[in-house]
Amino acid sequence: MTAVAALRLVEQGRLALDRDVNEQLTGWRLPDSPLTRGHPVTLRGLLSMTAGIGVPGYVGYAPEQPLPDLVQILDGAPPANSPPVRVESVPGARYAYSGGGYEIVQALIETVTGRSFEAAMQKLVLQPLGMSHSMFVQPLPPALVGRAAEGHDASGAPLPGGWRVVPELAAGGLWSTPTDLAKLLIAIARAFRGERPAFLGQATARAMLTRQSVGPYGLGGAVDGAGSDLVLMKRGQNVGYQSYMLIFPVTGQGMVVMTGSDNGTPLATALIRRAASAYRWPGLGELRD
Repeated sequence: MTAVAALRLVEQGRLALDRDVNEQLTGWRLPDSPLTRGHPVTLRGLLSMTAGIGVPGYVGYAPEQPLPDLVQILDGAPPANSPPVRVESVPGARYAYSGGGYEIVQALIETVTGRSFEAAMQKLVLQPLGMSHSMFVQPLPPALVGRAAEGHDASGAPLPGGWRVVPELAAGGLWSTPTDLAKLLIAIARAFRGERPAFLGQATARAMLTRQSVGPYGLGGAVDGAGSDLVLMKRGQNVGYQSYMLIFPVTGQGMVVMTGSDNGTPLATALIRRAASAYRWPGLGELRD
């Protein structure tokens, strides 16, 4: 979803896929590194997980713990419980999953829109697609606590307080439902096919579903196959929750599975494999992250 918002801003001319991100960031900048000489960190690299940025993911915070702001997250400064987001390899040289890279994308979106990330996402994605049960709000407002599914650890025990608070919004701070996420996938597939009304331009959607440089990612998710077998895939992994979503943009077939358990991946995988057989989906290979 963060990638889709960024790509909409690219279409509006407010972000650029191949520009050094430091040229557009204000308030916080990615520290200089010898690794970036001649190889700048770009939005394309961040979205495709090939920008050489560290911090694979975030574990969140117990409900009573103090929360870091975005700059503290990016710098790994207290009260952040994660390391600083820095360049760890030559941009473009390899694929490495990086939630930290998506926090830089969050900073870019906030910079060019002049809005909080939640407000920007509402305007760019959630409202246009009618995703009324989705929000980037951490911690969850008290009025919504009773509607949220508890997370569970690998032993089956509920997480203390029900879930971890994840202030790293772009990387893992979304609350949503399978139906809302399906709306996002359907919009991407329709754009890929050039259908109207267009939420994304067809060229943008097709770039999103084209592998970039090295690794399995397009712009925002893993892609595999070709022709009618082309598939967009994304795994969701927060402490206490496991999920998976995918869509074949040519045929429009796909699925969203969400579970409230650290043991949810085998169930999600089994459901997807069974659906692929029962509904005669196109060829489906490895389910990537």
